[in-house]
Amino acid sequence: MTIAQERLSPEEYIAFLKRTDLGSQYPKERFAQRIARLVANVPISLVARDETGEIIGTLFGLTDFAYWLFITDLGVARDCQRQGIGRALMKTAHKIAGGEKDVAVYLCANLGAVPFYERLGMAKSEDVMEYKRVEWTRFTVK
Repeated sequence: MTIAQERLSPEEYIAFLKRTDLGSQYPKERFAQRIARLVANVPISLVARDETGEIIGTLFGLTDFAYWLFITDLGVARDCQRQGIGRALMKTAHKIAGGEKDVAVYLCANLGAVPFYERLGMAKSEDVMEYKRVEWTRFTVK
C-alpha cells in the first residue's frame, strides 16, 4: 500500500464512495457539484492505493497547519478494512497538518465508526458547536 497527497477527480471519488460506507454521509442535494468542489479544494487530500493502483482508502482534511485538523472524510474500501489503512491515513494527515504535539484533531463520526476512532485514542468532545442550515436529504451513493 502507498499513501500520497493526490487530487482525485469527482468521478474517481464517487466510484470509490460506492465501495465504502462513507457514501451515506452526503446529502442528495447538488451531490455531483458539491463533490467536485470538495475534491478540487480540500487542503489535505490523501489517497491510499494497493499494489495494482486501485484506490483502497481516502482522507480529506481541513487545517490551519498550526492548531487544528478537521477530518471531513475518511473511508476505506469495505473489502480492505481492518488492515491499518484508516490508521495510516490518520497518522499521515496529522503529520502533514503539524504533528501530534501541536495539532488537535476533530471530526464528525458516523455511529458505526466510533469504535475505530476510540481505538485510535480519540474521545467524544463536549466543546464542538454546530450551525447547520443546509438542505440535507439522506441517501447512499450507489
